[in-house]
Amino acid sequence: MGMPITLEIVDSVIEDILEEDAKIVFDYFRHVDEKFSKFKKESELNKINRKEISENEFSPEMLEVLKLSEETKLLTNGYFDIKFGSEECDTSGLVKGWAIYNAAKILWKRGRKNFFVDAGSDIQFSGVNSEGEMWSIGIRNPFKIEEVVKILRLTDMGVATSGTYARGQHIYNPKNLGAPITDIVSLTVIGPNIYEADRFATAAFAMGAEGINFIENLKGFEGYQISKDGIATMTSNFGEYIK
Repeated sequence: MGMPITLEIVDSVIEDILEEDAKIVFDYFRHVDEKFSKFKKESELNKINRKEISENEFSPEMLEVLKLSEETKLLTNGYFDIKFGSEECDTSGLVKGWAIYNAAKILWKRGRKNFFVDAGSDIQFSGVNSEGEMWSIGIRNPFKIEEVVKILRLTDMGVATSGTYARGQHIYNPKNLGAPITDIVSLTVIGPNIYEADRFATAAFAMGAEGINFIENLKGFEGYQISKDGIATMTSNFGEYIK
């Protein structure tokens, strides 16, 4: 998926079973990458963009992601748009969180309760850590990434960060194509699961400085935004998750 993926399971299960859990999860991520990658010539997504397959040949997973993407576009007043004004689709703004959440579902179905799945710093937490406490996660200082500006304590939730400090201008405002987003550099969103947190973090970042207000008005979500000037703004109840 073009990013590091980390899995930690702390349930009391024999090692062979944990290794099987890990294999199943990583095989799933490889499957998603083969299907949705923009960088693999023969991915289903690229075949669709080259018009080599018709809609009645789309896989069920592709149809699901396209449907969810359209739903997200409507919920964000058009700030989430996988077509970016063109005929080609790029599902990366949604599919990562969707895949992480599906990986968590695989583990829950296999009876695991205490774990996290992390793909590119977008994380689904479940249960507690090895010490029986809530999981801890740090928010990086976008101007000095070896520093942590806040530490969060979470369980049974997802957290996603959108920003330009690590990967440059890879998020775009669909309503102002070609113009870089420069007023904010980082936006972290806590949601009921990583799929929800990820899709709304992407859309809110595309809104620029107004993104934190969008998250403020989104029931069940909290956010922490850092401006280009290093000024942090958080939603009303974000502080409840700070360690």
